[in-house]
Amino acid sequence: MKTLRLILGDQLNYKHSWFKDTEEDVLYYMAEMRQETDYVAHHIQKVVGFFAAMRNFSEWLSERGHEVIYHTLDTDENQQALPKNLKALIASTDIEKFEYLLPDEYRLDLQLQEFCDTLEIPTEAFDTEHFLTTREELSAFFSDKKTYTMEYFYRYMRKKQDILMVNDKDPVGGKWNYDKSNRKKWKGTPEIPHDKGFRKDVTKLLALIESHEIKTIGTIDPEQFRWPTSRSDSLQVLRYFTKELLPHFGDYQDAMDPDEPFLFHSKLSFALNTKMISPKEVINAVIDAWEEDKERIDISQVEGYIRQILGWREFMRGMYWLEMPGFRRSNKLDNQNNLPEFYWTGNTKMNCLHHAIKQSLDHAYAHHIQRLMITGNFALLMQVHPNEVDDWYLGIYIDAIEWVEITNTRGMSQFADGGKIATKPYVSSGSYINKMSNYCGDCQYKVSKKTGDDACPFNSLYWNFLDEKRDHFKDNQRMGMMMNLLEKMNKETLSAHKKRAQHIIKNPDEY
Repeated sequence: MKTLRLILGDQLNYKHSWFKDTEEDVLYYMAEMRQETDYVAHHIQKVVGFFAAMRNFSEWLSERGHEVIYHTLDTDENQQALPKNLKALIASTDIEKFEYLLPDEYRLDLQLQEFCDTLEIPTEAFDTEHFLTTREELSAFFSDKKTYTMEYFYRYMRKKQDILMVNDKDPVGGKWNYDKSNRKKWKGTPEIPHDKGFRKDVTKLLALIESHEIKTIGTIDPEQFRWPTSRSDSLQVLRYFTKELLPHFGDYQDAMDPDEPFLFHSKLSFALNTKMISPKEVINAVIDAWEEDKERIDISQVEGYIRQILGWREFMRGMYWLEMPGFRRSNKLDNQNNLPEFYWTGNTKMNCLHHAIKQSLDHAYAHHIQRLMITGNFALLMQVHPNEVDDWYLGIYIDAIEWVEITNTRGMSQFADGGKIATKPYVSSGSYINKMSNYCGDCQYKVSKKTGDDACPFNSLYWNFLDEKRDHFKDNQRMGMMMNLLEKMNKETLSAHKKRAQHIIKNPDEY
């Protein structure tokens, strides 16, 4: 039986059981399509990164004797839409069965289900063999619980996978979570080891993308492309992280600096989300590095990283499949404003936003606290409609695939789900930003000033937000202290905050 197997751009799992043996009657299909480049304006490095990784994977399959049809963006037969391409290929190659790996995006999952319903040949879907949970596992875990608390799911995963455990029930080191040790501000030391990684020339690929007039955002140096686009690249990045960065990762994972976009972060998210490398091998590599050098690497660094992979990443994926498709329409705070224009340029006098956005445009990257407490925090305080926030985050970051983007953005960052993912909104005045970053010292605005033209805009926006959303947070226990402070605030002070906040909301690009 001649079988067609589809591989999507984020399904580049070199270790998948499909590829262990070559089969004469199996044809693999991959394609670069406008369907995927055009649904939002993506960062140019994201488009280049996906296409380059897909091409490398296709070549790897061919080198091992697998039959592959790969449609580049300019292939004559490429109709730029997945159902059309598949239908034509099935007809022209006498395919008798269609197989695909389960997509991680709802829109593609639905598209392929609907496509399969039109076929008269057998179809079958297979697991990607990447995640450590099934789509439904989180839903089953929380079926008898009132809230979705990530910490409980994380502990379940630690036990299930026997990771950092003693006697199958107790955590190594006596603590499940070292988050309180992961909040240091970086002040220039310890020194960040020089990254001796690869630089790739993607000039030809960039020219192809530009010739098709694909709308993109951000910048790229086509002779110095720095993201991993193969399994060997991904393993190189992993080795650099475990050897050079892991000893200080946990301490400074929340820190922010205008001149150091990566600090001690692993830069493995793109490799993970395209499946070129698996979460289990990343976790094992981190544990191996720690066990080999416990004098240099503390348990808090290791647990802090594993929590992101084993806990948060699997939790967000489970929440995605639990809440879709309604999740993408959630707007519980009824925010309706537009995203400021400077999110697309970085042209703002607010130093933290300027650097976080400029870094994102330059590198297609920002770490989780920059996304949550700088760009996300400001968008929420501005009461921007979550659709606009989603489109920006989904487009600008190289690791942004909807299952991980929308849960972190609409759920964690924008509180649009009303508290299913985060128990309180992650908003702050300028004080938190000053505590965790080196942005405020050189800013035109004064973080210590609460009101006035030179006061940090985050300060007035913060109190205005709490005041306007009183009804949403009045019964939220985690917001109790801040709501009490709001109630006790001098009426004239609150009025001054609200007056300035309204001017900022109406004229954000003046700031």
